[in-house]
Amino acid sequence: MRDVAIIGAGMVKFGRYPEKSISRIGAEAVLAALKDASVSLRDVQLLAAGNFLLPSSLVGQHILYWIGQTGIPVVNVTNLCASGSTAFREAYIGVASGMHDLTVAVGVEQMGKAGIIPPTATDEICNKMGLEYDVEGVAGPSTTPGVFSLLGVEHMRKYGTTFAQFAKVAVKNHHHSTLNPYAQYQVETPLETVMNARMIAYPNTLYMCSPTGDGAGAVVLAPWDQARRYTSKPVRVAASILTCIPWSSNDPLYPLAWDVNTVTRLAAQQAYEQAGLGAEDLDLVELHDCFATAELLHYENLGLCGEGEAGRFIDEGHTYIGGRIPVNASGGLLSKGHPLGATGVANIVEVAWQLRGEAGARQVEGAKVGLAHVIGLGSACTINILQS
Repeated sequence: MRDVAIIGAGMVKFGRYPEKSISRIGAEAVLAALKDASVSLRDVQLLAAGNFLLPSSLVGQHILYWIGQTGIPVVNVTNLCASGSTAFREAYIGVASGMHDLTVAVGVEQMGKAGIIPPTATDEICNKMGLEYDVEGVAGPSTTPGVFSLLGVEHMRKYGTTFAQFAKVAVKNHHHSTLNPYAQYQVETPLETVMNARMIAYPNTLYMCSPTGDGAGAVVLAPWDQARRYTSKPVRVAASILTCIPWSSNDPLYPLAWDVNTVTRLAAQQAYEQAGLGAEDLDLVELHDCFATAELLHYENLGLCGEGEAGRFIDEGHTYIGGRIPVNASGGLLSKGHPLGATGVANIVEVAWQLRGEAGARQVEGAKVGLAHVIGLGSACTINILQS
C-alpha cells in the first residue's frame, strides 16, 4: 500500500440553498478542491461521492454533468452520517492500492429544514430491517435525540456529569463558529442561553442539537511521493479506518445507544495503530458532535481524557482553541451545521486546512497532527488521522 496525500481541499459554506440542486452544490465543492490542487478534472481517475438522503440518485454522475464527463469510474456511497467519510476512504484506497494516481472524494447533502426520516416511512424501514415492530419505547430509543439523551443521562448517573458541563460544549462550539466563515451559524451563545433554551431531549436543549441544512466538501488525493508536484503543503493520510458495529451483549435487541461508544473505540484503536500514533500526539480533533452529549462521550472514546473525566475536561477548557487539544475548532456540527452526507468530508477539509496553517482566525497554532471522526448511527464509524 502506498502512502497517500491530500493535495487539494474545498468546501461550500453550510446553509440552505433552495435555489440550487444537490449536484450543483457538490460540483462547487469539487471545483474548489480541484482549483486548490491546481489540477484539472481530466487528471482525475476516480470520483467517490457520499450522500445519505438520495442514495439512489447517482449524485456523483450528476456532479460530473455540471463540471465535465470524462468517462472515469464513479462510486456512490451511502453510510448514514458517515457517507462522506466512507467515500473519502474509497478514494483513499484507490490511490493507496496503486490502482489510481489522482482521485476525488466529495460529500454532499441537501436537507433544507426537513427531518431525516418521514414518520410514514417507519413501518417500511422496520420491515426492511427485519423488525416486526418499532422498538421505540420498548427497548430503548431509536430516534437520534433519544439515543443521545440516553447516553448523556447514563454518563450523568455513572460519573456525576452535569447539565452545565454538557451545555458548555455548545457554548464552546458556537464561539468557535464565529471564527469560521464556512459555518452555517456564527453566533455567540452564552451558557445561560444554552441551558434555558427549549428542551429537545434532556439534557440536550435546542442549541445543543445540530441543525439541518445543505452543503458539500471535497478533497483531491494523490500518492505521497508525487504530492509536491501539485502543492507545497501536502497533508499525509496517516490512517483511514472504517468500522461497523460489533456484536454486544449490552442490548442485543436494540444496541444503537451503546454502540456509539463501542464502534468509536474500535475505530480509534485501529487508527492509532495504523498511524503509529496515540491520542497524546494529536494537535486537534474534529469529531461528530451531532448533540452536545456526543462530544463529551467522544472525549473518552477517542482517549483524549480518562474514563469519566470528560466533564472536568470541558470545565478546564482543554478543548477550546488555545487549550491542550482543541476540539471542533470549526464550530462542529452544532454550529457549522450537519448536512449528513457532507459532514465526513467537511471534517477532513477542516483538519487539512488546519495542518496547512490556512484556517484563519480559528487556526490552531503549530498543528501537525489532526483527527477527523464521524459516526453513522447504527451503521459505521470512520476515523482519519492526518499529518503535515
